Amino acid sequence: MTTNTDLKEILAKGLQFASNQDEEETFHQDDLIQLFPYGMSLATDSERPFLLLKDEKQELTLPVALNPLEAGVALTQSAQGQSPATPHRFTTLLMESLDIVVKQCVFVQIKGAHQFVRLYIQGHPQTNSIRLRADEAMSLCLHLGVPMFATRGFIQKSRLMTAEIEGLGRGLKGTPQIRQRTHAYLQ
Repeated sequence: MTTNTDLKEILAKGLQFASNQDEEETFHQDDLIQLFPYGMSLATDSERPFLLLKDEKQELTLPVALNPLEAGVALTQSAQGQSPATPHRFTTLLMESLDIVVKQCVFVQIKGAHQFVRLYIQGHPQTNSIRLRADEAMSLCLHLGVPMFATRGFIQKSRLMTAEIEGLGRGLKGTPQIRQRTHAYLQ
């Protein structure tokens, strides 16, 4: 059982997850498992929504922690039969006008409480990939229909990260005094 002292120590040191990777995961294209959008988990104890990606056979699940804004955009874009307004319209038109195509999105790293992806692009004169946080890229990848991939090892590490995030959230909910604002500048 986690005590108030334990939680205060964890929060004072900053979150450090056991699945932290210092470097990007190296992989062979044959090791990658294609993942497809399956759903969204909005009611986690940590109040952080998760996009759920599954493999074709629906045997493996990759939870992708999102910020609330990215989750809202992803949900809005998922409306079938509608042409919703999207914040990605300009980006889409710009990329099309420059003949830049995102070929695939590969999950490559976990750092702290964040997952990172590498977007592989075609048509840019100076670069063939861009690394960024997964929670900043998911709605764009979904909007563009970019194929998403991860290795089996990355999926396992992400499941551990998700369990740790949810466990910490439950600990914080059980001890509301740890979230009390004790400084005049905190609201």
